[in-house]
Formats: sequence, C-alpha cells, structure tokens
Amino acid sequence: MVETTIIIHEHQFQRIKNVLARLCVECAARVVFLVDRDGQPIAFHGDIGDMDTTSFSSLAAGNVAATTSMAKLIGEDVFPAVVHEGERESIFISVIGRSLLVVVFDERSTLGLVKLRTKKASHEVASILEAIQTDSVNGRLDENSFFAEITDEDIDSLFS
Repeated sequence: MVETTIIIHEHQFQRIKNVLARLCVECAARVVFLVDRDGQPIAFHGDIGDMDTTSFSSLAAGNVAATTSMAKLIGEDVFPAVVHEGERESIFISVIGRSLLVVVFDERSTLGLVKLRTKKASHEVASILEAIQTDSVNGRLDENSFFAEITDEDIDSLFS
C-alpha cells in the first residue's frame, strides 16, 4: 500500500501547537513533542534547552517500535503508552495511530496527571491528524483529476 504524502496546512499546524502548548501547561511538563512513527518531529512546545530534537524524536519512535515488537512477542497487539521514569526527569509516550505524543516532565508533575491530561490531548490530536489525512487524500485526488484532463494531443501540441 502506497502512503499518501501528508501536507499540514498552517491552520492545522497551529491547532496542533495549541494542543501541545495547553498540554505542556496542564501537565507542568518541560516539553511536549508530536512525532511521527518514522521518527520525524512534527511539532513541539516547551523548553528544549540544548536537546537535539531530531535525535530525540528518532529515538522515541525507535523505542515505541521496539516496545511494539515486545508486545507482539507476549501476545499483545501494541502497548498504547510507554513510560520511562528517571531520577529527575521522566518521559511518557502515547501512541496515536502513526504518531506519538511525547511528554517530558520532572518532579513538578506526576505520572497520573500526565496520563490523564495526555489522554484528552491525544483525542484532540487524533482528530486533527485525521482531518489532515483526509485533506491530503482529497488534495491528491484533486491533483490527479487536474492531470487527467491533459490529453495526448495537448502534450503533442506543446512540443510541435
């Protein structure tokens, strides 16, 4: 199956950024990322400091891929969330279809609060991503219909 190229328009990107900004505040998170399953950062909000966001996004996607493989080995389809708790900083990753919502938080927040707020934000992001997917498919169909109108005679007349 060939995947449609996804095109995120400015208004859609701003909606995503607004959800991430609100989630960051509600969770007292350090930073919140939206990453695709291929490891590409889509958007983020918060204090990244000197963090390499591209490497972080890639590693988060790899982590989820490895965890998904482990889930399959024990008879689960997928783990919808992954948690890493550190001494000072922790990471919560929520799987949203082909995307990941990643929250980096510290002792100012709790895992329970992050899970609760991320669940609501995940539904909002999923809705936005679904609209983006639909728009991308419809845009592709429009593009194909544009080229379908060009005949062989039109092409020949250009090069005559």
